Amino acid sequence: MSQFELEHLAIMEEGILLYNAQKYWECHEDLEHHWLEEPGPLRNVYWAVIQVAAAMIHYREGNLVGARGLIFKAKQKFERTEQFNIESELLQSELSWEELKSLVRAVPAESQLSDFKKLYDFRFKDPSLWKRK
Repeated sequence: MSQFELEHLAIMEEGILLYNAQKYWECHEDLEHHWLEEPGPLRNVYWAVIQVAAAMIHYREGNLVGARGLIFKAKQKFERTEQFNIESELLQSELSWEELKSLVRAVPAESQLSDFKKLYDFRFKDPSLWKRK
């Protein structure tokens, strides 16, 4: 099974920049075609970020039901990245993956909008600081 590597990190750069700028819809759009093109379990990395970004749109708009539903789905994608052993040191170090997973998992099933605040404040590591080798 393939792990997350440099080529996957490069694919995500624009989407991560958009996410960090809180341009969640644009992040979703950018990563969606990579998610659709990825045939294997690695697609769950893209998919998780897409769903978290979409949840942040709902949070920002005050749509608790939409935010809850997408966070539940994102939790499933994180489980798949673990199940298929996709998570690599690169994913951890360059995308702050453990922090993101922890914040997503901290949102309770019967959450309130206030439960999303820490996740909304999350930013990925700036791509200009990523290791490229």
